[in-house]
Amino acid sequence: MPTYALLALCILAEVAATTALKASEGFTRLLPSAITVVGYGTAFYCLSLVMRTMPVGVVYAIWSGVGIVLISVAGWALFGQKLDVAAVTGIGFIIAGVLIINLLSNSAVH
Repeated sequence: MPTYALLALCILAEVAATTALKASEGFTRLLPSAITVVGYGTAFYCLSLVMRTMPVGVVYAIWSGVGIVLISVAGWALFGQKLDVAAVTGIGFIIAGVLIINLLSNSAVH
């Protein structure tokens, strides 16, 4: 599997796990709790595979940056959490940082 596809799978698994963690209500609901455990396991396994070919700092920056953006959107869409101007601005900076790493850095795998 191509490195960026594996990284995308890793990010999606982490976002699903974190979203389910919120829905698990402190691990008192079985299905969201199971999704959390499987999602985080999948995410970290895939992350370990990605780190075979990409530098750890670049991988973590992309994984955490994209994950933060997607979790913020999920919180807004699924749980009605508010995003103020400062939060949206910060998310914009995170997106800019991920783009800079991927488009301009020689550290990332292209």
